Amino acid sequence: MKRLITFAIGLFGLLSLSLHAEPSAVEDRAYAVKTLDRIARPVLEALAEGKLKERLPLGAGQEARRDFTHLEAFGRTMAGIAPWLALGPDATEEGKLRARYIELSHRALVNATDPKSADFLDFSKAKGTQPLVDAAFLALALLRAPDQLWAPLDASERAHLVAALKTTRQIVPGENNWLLFTALVESALWHFTGEAELAGIERAVLSHEKWFVGDGTYGDGPRYHWDYYNSFVIQPALIAVMEVCREKGSPLAAKFPAILARAQRYAEVQERLISPEGTFPVIGRSSSYRFGAFQTLSLVALRHELPASVSPAAVRCGLSAVIRRMIEAPGTFDENGWLRVGVAGDQPAVRETYISTGSLYLCLTGILHLGLPADDPLWTSPAQGWTQKRLWAGEDIPADHSK
Repeated sequence: MKRLITFAIGLFGLLSLSLHAEPSAVEDRAYAVKTLDRIARPVLEALAEGKLKERLPLGAGQEARRDFTHLEAFGRTMAGIAPWLALGPDATEEGKLRARYIELSHRALVNATDPKSADFLDFSKAKGTQPLVDAAFLALALLRAPDQLWAPLDASERAHLVAALKTTRQIVPGENNWLLFTALVESALWHFTGEAELAGIERAVLSHEKWFVGDGTYGDGPRYHWDYYNSFVIQPALIAVMEVCREKGSPLAAKFPAILARAQRYAEVQERLISPEGTFPVIGRSSSYRFGAFQTLSLVALRHELPASVSPAAVRCGLSAVIRRMIEAPGTFDENGWLRVGVAGDQPAVRETYISTGSLYLCLTGILHLGLPADDPLWTSPAQGWTQKRLWAGEDIPADHSK
């Protein structure tokens, strides 16, 4: 009898998975919005109330990161949700939720950068170099949603934000992807104020030209690392910097076509990394950033620049499968809704020493494509299998080739 019950439970589970294997396009978007809300809400509500330092928890062994974790949580959250915010409010339920988040983001920006705020965040090198990283993610957010994040600020609020970003000029980046953090901060300052230290931008772009190793991939500095930093930082940052260079008429903008073509190839490879089951190879550093590993694929889809071999519907379905798999893993959130370290649930052993609770919010950069409106073909096309799902189902599709 016990075996029969166990079999029945297992069969019911398989049937449930089958019933929900291919959600509709509407369900995929609703789930993405729900995921964004679930992850971002604790961060932005706390900071908007001036209580982020009071509420954000640190896991075991993370105490040494206390000075940085709050700016990490804020900058990374904003970098991920900015394209969605950029759609602006409307009369739909989603649009009303966006209006709420735009308001929260404004209040959070003010509290994070006002020296008189209880939640004023330290952008200086007083206790380490980490603030440069997350000031850069905040700068990236500003570039992604200027009308919602910069435009509503009054003169005093803008002055505080600019002062905070300029504070990071004290920090010297390493000879690796960190050069792009300086470049992002300077690009945002250039865009919004007309003033920047252009040498930091030029150094980052030219160094990464030297570090390109082929087939859409850059080394992280002079050495190649098998990890997802091409997606966590390198390719999205280069695109953002190039956009500002093009706007300002910089000679560096001549490199934009090649940089974009590399990102498109990297996105093509990323789509192929998603297994039929909605998993992907967990390799290299910072695996607890979860589906933030797919920022480049999500960004290229957002920009309507996917290569011909990759359909928007396949990207939506593949990324939706990955996000569902990770978010629904037991233990992903604590009892108050904060993210825990892990890839599939609560897995503290995957944590590097530089990781804290705030670091984990980079996962939100994996749903940048939510910045496409609900009537975009990515969100309206019928469900379609992604490459590995089609291949392993026996479909005859063209071979992949390096570029």
